Amino acid sequence: MVNAGSSSLKLRVLDDTGAAGDEVTGQADLPAVGGGDGDTDAKEIAAAIESFGRVDAVGHRIVHGGTRYAAPVLVTKEVRRRLESLTDLAPLHQPKSLAALDAVTAVLPGVPAVACFDTAFHATIPDAAATFALPAEWRTRWTLRRYGFHGLSHAYVSRRAAELVAHPVPDAPAGLRVVTCHLGAGASLAAVHSGRSVDTTMGFTPLDGLVMATRSGSVDPGLVLWLEEHAHMPPRELAAALENRSGLAGLAGTGDMREVLARATAGDQRAVLGRDVYLHRLRASVAAMAAAMDGLDVLVFTGGVGENSPEIRARAAGGLAFLGVTVDESRNTLGADTSSANGERDDWEITAPGAAARTFVIAAREDKRIAAEVRALLG
Repeated sequence: MVNAGSSSLKLRVLDDTGAAGDEVTGQADLPAVGGGDGDTDAKEIAAAIESFGRVDAVGHRIVHGGTRYAAPVLVTKEVRRRLESLTDLAPLHQPKSLAALDAVTAVLPGVPAVACFDTAFHATIPDAAATFALPAEWRTRWTLRRYGFHGLSHAYVSRRAAELVAHPVPDAPAGLRVVTCHLGAGASLAAVHSGRSVDTTMGFTPLDGLVMATRSGSVDPGLVLWLEEHAHMPPRELAAALENRSGLAGLAGTGDMREVLARATAGDQRAVLGRDVYLHRLRASVAAMAAAMDGLDVLVFTGGVGENSPEIRARAAGGLAFLGVTVDESRNTLGADTSSANGERDDWEITAPGAAARTFVIAAREDKRIAAEVRALLG
């Protein structure tokens, strides 16, 4: 499995012969690929892959599939060309994904490569959630709509949550209603009803929605137009600021949530503001996702912040009691130390006794979702 992020390249080999299902039999965590300073070069990638031994297929995480790709697809020259044409919709992520695709294919030219899309899981959201209130000719000409992202993560953790509550996913009788919170450097929520995404916080691009490490999340479009017209700020400078100098970094001076929380505890007012703005947007968005499903049965935290910050989980849940969410303080705190025999974090429940909605912390495993999609496509 190849997961190319903006700052890292993760390679995993998964073998499904183990009694517990997919087992990681080889892995490498490298700097990003894409030609920038400090990026991984072709020789390092080749050395890592050759150390893995036999590889039967390669699954690539691709951030954007547009409207054409709502399911995994075998990569051909034509598919590669079409994916590159979507770069403008995800300028930070798509080039890295395609650079990794090219680099790994050069090492494994005869091995099937499958593109698995972060947008695909959200192809099921209804028109009411996907459509922007813009002129029809705009929406038609440029396919302006809510795409949503982090779909591989949302798909995996929502299905895992259904397993943990012993609830069938396909055509569930009552329809299990899950809100999944992928909280990392990039962050988004999804409303998952009976295993299908029905709403999500990211929109046309990964810049929308929650406050993130360096991304602004949702802002008034009139504010952006004002900066362009009255402050004469060039579009390129606007984009760079919204992508790289906003979010927690803009509020608290750092995009590292651990540092934000430590400084907030010490009384740093910028950090307190950053923490509180982050949580305000998070709680409001969880409520919006629940509203899209007429209620909430399960809340899931995942991603770097979601899995590793008991404080963010507790503070977020503290404002969601009206949805039936209450977390057990000891489970929330002590569970952070839980790990399985192979060193991987176990999934665990942090629901307080008597709470109407159940709350889980589930490790992000896009690699397992990608493996499942690759096997389904290739048979």
